[in-house]
Amino acid sequence: MIIGSVVFDIYIPYANSLKSKRMVIKSVKEKLRSKFNVSVAEIGGQDKWQTAQIAVVTVAQEKHQVEKSLQNIVNFVENNYPDIHINVFKEII
Repeated sequence: MIIGSVVFDIYIPYANSLKSKRMVIKSVKEKLRSKFNVSVAEIGGQDKWQTAQIAVVTVAQEKHQVEKSLQNIVNFVENNYPDIHINVFKEII
């Protein structure tokens, strides 16, 4: 069993309140869950208006399956949310 995780450090420049930030974060989380069947959680920056950290975790039998899944997740976020700034940190165990 191989476990893969990706952490997104997100900066939302146009968020002017916690409510507007949470709308974006909720959208990202729900789309990732439904499209990729992964576990998603906001792990940092809950009280800040423009920043957040989201962790995504997946499990598979083979390392290449996990790598492919994580890359698809990163590509999806980058392509569907071009107006937010993202730093990506991947780890495979």
